[in-house]
Amino acid sequence: MANTVFKLNRAGSIALVTIDNGEDYRVPTTLGRSAFESAVAVIDELERGDWSAAVFTGKPFVFCVGADIDEFGHIEDPREGIRAGHSLFARIRALPFPTVAAINGACLGGGLELALHCDARTIASNVRHVGFPEVALSIIPGWGGTQLLPRLVGPETAARVIVLNPLRQNRLLTAPEAVELGIADRLLEPVEFVDESIAFAASLSIERSAPDWSELETVLRKARARVDDAVHGATRAPYAALDLIAGARDWTVEEGYAAEEQAMAELLVSPQAQASAYAFTVVERRSKRPPNLPDAKPRSVQKVGIVGAGLMATQLATLFLRRLEVPVVLRDLEQSRVDDALASIRSDVKPFLGTIVDGGTGWEQFEGCDLVLEAVFEELDVKHEVLDEVRKVAPNAILATNTSSLSVEAMGADVGLHFFNPVAVMPLVEIARTPGTTDEQLATAWDVVKKLRKRGVLVGDAPGFVVNRLLTRMTTVLMDALANGNTVEEADEAILSLGMPMAPSVLREMVGPAVAQHVLETMHAAWPDRFPLTAPSGGEPRTLEEIRDQALAAVADEVQHLLAEGVVGDPADVDACLILGAGWPLFLGGVVTRAHTAAALS
Repeated sequence: MANTVFKLNRAGSIALVTIDNGEDYRVPTTLGRSAFESAVAVIDELERGDWSAAVFTGKPFVFCVGADIDEFGHIEDPREGIRAGHSLFARIRALPFPTVAAINGACLGGGLELALHCDARTIASNVRHVGFPEVALSIIPGWGGTQLLPRLVGPETAARVIVLNPLRQNRLLTAPEAVELGIADRLLEPVEFVDESIAFAASLSIERSAPDWSELETVLRKARARVDDAVHGATRAPYAALDLIAGARDWTVEEGYAAEEQAMAELLVSPQAQASAYAFTVVERRSKRPPNLPDAKPRSVQKVGIVGAGLMATQLATLFLRRLEVPVVLRDLEQSRVDDALASIRSDVKPFLGTIVDGGTGWEQFEGCDLVLEAVFEELDVKHEVLDEVRKVAPNAILATNTSSLSVEAMGADVGLHFFNPVAVMPLVEIARTPGTTDEQLATAWDVVKKLRKRGVLVGDAPGFVVNRLLTRMTTVLMDALANGNTVEEADEAILSLGMPMAPSVLREMVGPAVAQHVLETMHAAWPDRFPLTAPSGGEPRTLEEIRDQALAAVADEVQHLLAEGVVGDPADVDACLILGAGWPLFLGGVVTRAHTAAALS
C-alpha cells in the first residue's frame, strides 16, 4: 500500500503543503500512520518557520479521502487514532498565520475535517465528491467534523451533510453545492487553481455570518424523525452524530473533541461498524473489478440506441447522453410518445447534448449504433421481436436488455443490463451474461456501466437475476403472514426493524403491483415450490420476530440456490447486489451473514 506523505514547498513566504501518496487518482490519498508521521514533521516546520500563510492541497483530482479504514481496523485502542487526528488538526487550526485548504479533488471524511481546521477553503469547480460518509459506516466524523461544521454553517446544514446525506445512498456534494452551503469560500476554475488559491491566501479576508442556532430543537426533532424513518433505531451512529452537533453550540472545541473521542471509541467496536467495514469492502472494492471479469478489450461505444420511449427508457437515454456524451436515438410506436421523451431529455441535459439526441418510429435510425438497449414492455415475445428488428439494421451492435426477470438468451439479447428505478439514484446495474455472450461484449458492458458512474455486478442469466429473486422470495413469506392473520403494518414493521430504508408495501407500490406480480409469475414458472402464487391460509398470526426471521431464512435458502446454480460466483456478489440495488444497510454487513444466522436459529 502506498504511503501518504505531506510535502512542504515554498511559494515565496507562503507554505504549500501537498498531500500525496505517490499513486495516480485511481488510488485515493488516505490518512494512515505514515501520513500522520510526515504531517507532524511538516507542522513542526510550519510552527518554526517564518511564513505569511499556508495552503494545503492534494495530488491531481484528489484532496484527501480520510482515514485509512484498513489501519483503523487493526488499532488495539481506537482512542489512539482519534487523539492523533485531534492533536494534528488542532495544531493546524492554531497556526499563527492564515491557512487555506485548496480542495482540488475528492474531499471526504478526515480530509474534509482537515480542511475545516483551516481558516478558509477554496474548491475547484470540477470537484464532485465532498462530504462525510462516516454515518453510513455506523461511525461518526471523529476528528472535529461534528464540532467545526455546525460552527461554520449552522446545525441544520451540518445535520444534512453529516447525518442525512450519508443515509441517502451516501449522497455527496459537488463544488458549487459546497460553496452554496458555506463549506467552501471560493469556487475557482481548475486551470490555475493552486496559483489562485495561493493568491487568495496571501490576502485572506473572510467575513462570515454567525450560524443560526435559534431553531436547534426543531432541527434535531426533524432530523431524528428522518433518521428513524431510515434506520429505525437499528444503528446508533446517526443519533450520536446529532447529539454531537447539538453539543457544538455550547462546548469548547476541546470539549467537543473529548465527546467525539468517547462516541467513536464506543461506535468503532460496535457490531454495526464491524459489519459496515465488511460491506464497504464489498461495495467499494469488489464491484470495481470483479475477479471473473474477462481480460478483453472493450469496444468503443460512439452511438447508443434505446428501444422504447416510456419512463424507464427516458431515464436511461438521459443517463447515457449525460455520461457518454455520444449520439443517442430512441424508437417507439408513436411519434408523440417519442417527442415527449425527447422534450424531457433535453430539459435535463446541457444544451449541446440536446442536439445529439433524436428519435422516431422507424428502425433505420439504429444503423451505426454500437450498443442498443431495449426497455419495452416486460413480455418475452415483444422483446424478442424488437431485438430481432434491431439486429437486421445494426448487425454489429451489442444488443442489451433492461429486463428485470426474463431470460436474456431467450429474447435474443447479447447481454443483460438491468438498471434499477429511479435510474439517476440507484447505483446498481446487474450485468447478465448468457452462454453466448462474448468476452468483448461483457467487457464492453462493464466499461459502459463504469462510464455511466454505476456499480456493476456480474450475474448469470437466471430468472430475476439476484435482487428481484431474493426480494420476491422474501415477499412470499410476507404474503404467507398476511394470509394467516397478520396485517400489512406488522409485515412492514418486521422488515423495517432490520434497519431497512423502505417498507415492503411502499416498495411494492413504487415498483408497481403489476410489475411485482409479473416478476412473481416468472419466478413461479421456474420454481413453483419456492414461489407460490397464493399463500395457504388457516394458520396463526406470527410475531414480528417470527416474520423477520422466517423472511431471512427464506433469503438464506434462496442464496444457496443462487450459488449452487452459479448465478453469482461468490456470496460477496449477493451482498453487493442487495446493498446497491435494494438499499440493504451497510450496518447489517450484507444479507448473507445475517440471513444464514437467522436460518440457523429458525
